[in-house]
Amino acid sequence: MASTTVLLREDIETLGGRGEIVKVRAGYARNYLLPQGLASLATKGNIRQIEGERAALLKKAAIEKATAEAQKDQMSSVALDFERKAGEGGTLFGSVTSIDIAAALQSKGYEIDRKKISLRDPIKETGEYAVKVRLHREVTIEIPVTVTAEGGEAVEAKPEKKGRKPKAEATEASAAESPAEEAEA
Repeated sequence: MASTTVLLREDIETLGGRGEIVKVRAGYARNYLLPQGLASLATKGNIRQIEGERAALLKKAAIEKATAEAQKDQMSSVALDFERKAGEGGTLFGSVTSIDIAAALQSKGYEIDRKKISLRDPIKETGEYAVKVRLHREVTIEIPVTVTAEGGEAVEAKPEKKGRKPKAEATEASAAESPAEEAEA
């Protein structure tokens, strides 16, 4: 596979920080990084230019980190509550996604991009969750998220059906019956 050396102009979580020189696949650089302005080709002229800008970049990064720290302090008391339709056992009809969390934060006065909310999978069950929000590459905060069934009532766990044994008990019972049946025969 062909690779290209690029100079990052912005922080990219999976690649590295601003000002770093990284090797990426040529298609990724050509189709995404370069057109989006996230990177430039690592030529001698570009490297000299970024080194000249390094002092300004460091100052800008320090200001961004300080702003993120201040925002983290403000958001320390934020807790989000979602009320959704749910079936038996607390399974939601739908889900709570990073878009929902970003909208809830915006309604509380915090402008957070949904891409900075670390939610591996959408929340599909009632309960309490801790969702990580990346305010800066070095500053993250965990926000408690509570998902309840519509009407505020807690949904109980699924009742077991009568006459059926849970799998673990069923295998133990069948194992215990087997030697007894052999002895009788």
